Amino acid sequence: MSASSAIRSSLLTHAVLAAAGLALLATGAAADDGKTAKGKEKCYGVAKAGENGCQSLSGAHTCGGCSTVDYSGENWKWVSMGTCLEMGGRLQPFAGFGALAGMTPKPKNR
Repeated sequence: MSASSAIRSSLLTHAVLAAAGLALLATGAAADDGKTAKGKEKCYGVAKAGENGCQSLSGAHTCGGCSTVDYSGENWKWVSMGTCLEMGGRLQPFAGFGALAGMTPKPKNR
């Protein structure tokens, strides 16, 4: 093995290890995300379009603030601890829409 190929191999090994370490940190941060908002809980089915906290359950979007529908059971937002169920949301993702969807006034036909 020549010196240049040994250096390339070493650099590649370090790059792979660095990428793996960053991926591990990122997934750890994402897993902790649900537990780190002090005094808050994730509440599904109460977020209005554009006010969701993160990725949707179905993968329709991958980022906070990207929801295009109100009160989807796939989207969550942070609420004060103990208030989610009171406001008609759920603590786990679900199919359909939250209770607030039925309470939203509809525009009247003219």
